[in-house]
Amino acid sequence: MPTSALATRIARDIADSIRAGEIPADSHLSAQRLADRFGVSRSPVREAMQILSEQGVVELRTNRGFFTLAAPDAPSEAFEDEKSIEPPDTYQQFAEDWLLDRIPEEVTEQFLRERYRLTKTHVSDMLLRGIREGWVERKQGYGWKFLPVAKTPEAFEQLYRFRMAIEPAAILEPAFRIDRQVLADLRRTQESILESGIRRLSGERLLQAGAQFHEELIKFSGNPFFHQALVRVNRMRRLLEYRAALNRQRLMIQCTEHLEIIGLLERGETLEASYFMRRHLGGALERKMPIRQSLHPGEAAALAT
Repeated sequence: MPTSALATRIARDIADSIRAGEIPADSHLSAQRLADRFGVSRSPVREAMQILSEQGVVELRTNRGFFTLAAPDAPSEAFEDEKSIEPPDTYQQFAEDWLLDRIPEEVTEQFLRERYRLTKTHVSDMLLRGIREGWVERKQGYGWKFLPVAKTPEAFEQLYRFRMAIEPAAILEPAFRIDRQVLADLRRTQESILESGIRRLSGERLLQAGAQFHEELIKFSGNPFFHQALVRVNRMRRLLEYRAALNRQRLMIQCTEHLEIIGLLERGETLEASYFMRRHLGGALERKMPIRQSLHPGEAAALAT
């Protein structure tokens, strides 16, 4: 049976998670948890597990399920079936059309099939990627809805200034308590990225790891409103950063600073961690000036920098 586009993309994402150190070796992979993560049924997840098993990334243990082996040596593209995914430029065009207000806020799959001349499978794969990147969601009932994103330089800067206000403050909340296991997992991921992940991982996975770091830390505040606000803001900025050219040198600085914040929290130096967090976000905004300056509404070339 031909491999589905959905399964190959899920397999690639899981492989990237293992490579990034987010899923350690010898971890049990629950089909239901993975299905929940990707917003799909267990059928494409089981198909993805078979792909990864054939690649030697996971193994099926009798009466126990699938377990990870070692981080895959091959790049994530090795898990793609080039014939099954949407044409290479279509997703970028789809994202650009939303950023530049060329498509309505709500659409049907038929509309997307006709506009981009894709098969039903290709459209499903494209929408799944949009869901993962946080700017597409299924409507209740029928059709799809696109979520708000930052489309102007002012909006992009305001999002970062909002983060500079809430993330340092969350660390100083009276109920702030670190989860040492979560912190250890974050450290492992950031160290793995610095050691080799920056060269091997996809831009999508690297940027997701950065967002995950901040979203997990803000949970320690014990205030769910901080977390909900950050998740929403990250969704609004993420598409622009995926569409911009990936600066891997900047990501090295980001990972190094993430590890410094983790170290401060491990030592119980919350005031210092709060101060460093604000400085970290301010520096990130300055380093992303090329992205911010390139945003000119209505100009497609703005997204190519």
